[in-house]
Parts: sequence; structure tokens; C-alpha cells
Amino acid sequence: MAPLSLSNQHPLISFLIFLTPIVMVVGMLGVLGVDGANSPTSSSTTWCVARSDASAQALQTALDYACAAGADCSPIQSDGLCYLPNTIQAHASYAFNSYYQRQAKAPGSCGFSGTATIAQTDPSYGSCDYPSSTRYVALLLISFTKKIK
Repeated sequence: MAPLSLSNQHPLISFLIFLTPIVMVVGMLGVLGVDGANSPTSSSTTWCVARSDASAQALQTALDYACAAGADCSPIQSDGLCYLPNTIQAHASYAFNSYYQRQAKAPGSCGFSGTATIAQTDPSYGSCDYPSSTRYVALLLISFTKKIK
């Protein structure tokens, strides 16, 4: 039997075929309560935020790492929706959560050398929206759909 070829598939079908196992794994991790360091044991939505007792220097180091390692840090730039308040605590929280969600809440993805913790309360405020994995997958789908039109 010849292997299945996706070369003639519509790009959205190919993307959905690619995304399905990822969504299944993320769902299973949530059901199992695997959300990374300091994980609650429920399947509730979680966010990764900066610890209030972390030093500014440790937060800056971890923030730099998160942004370099794949977090979406554009909202915490001076023209971004999450720039204010302009504090290391707020900026690190946004970057940590972006990285955590982009890593599908993988174990250890909310560690940042002990400067981060899991939150079960949405830290979003005003026009600054902290993504959750459910919203992140939806945003990916919307973004991908717009690109193929």
C-alpha cells in the first residue's frame, strides 16, 4: 500500500492534520493535571506568571531568556498593549506565560530558575490579554486561515 500523500491537500486540511495530535496531547496533559512546575492537579486553565518574591535581576535574566526562546514579547514593547505597567514583574509575567502557552504547558516550561509560578486566575487586564492554551490554539487557527485565503 502506498503511503498517504498530503501534497495535494488544501493547506488548511494539512494544518489540521498536523495540529490534531498536538491538541490531543495538550488535552491529555490537562486531564492528567500536568501543567509544569508548581502544577495544580486539575484540568483548569492555567497561566505562568512571575513570582512576587523574585528579584528584579533574576526576573530580567529570565525575561531575556523567554523572549529569546520563543515567547511573543511584542505586546510588552513600548508600543504594545501590555507595555503598561512598565515594570519588570508585569513584563516577565507576560513573557513567561507566552512561552508557557507556546510550549503547550510542557513540564518545566514555567520554571524560569524559580522566578515563575502557575496561576489559576487569569492575569489579563484592560486591553492586555494573557493567552491561555485554548485561546492560543484558536488564535493559531485564525491566523493560519487568514494566511491561506
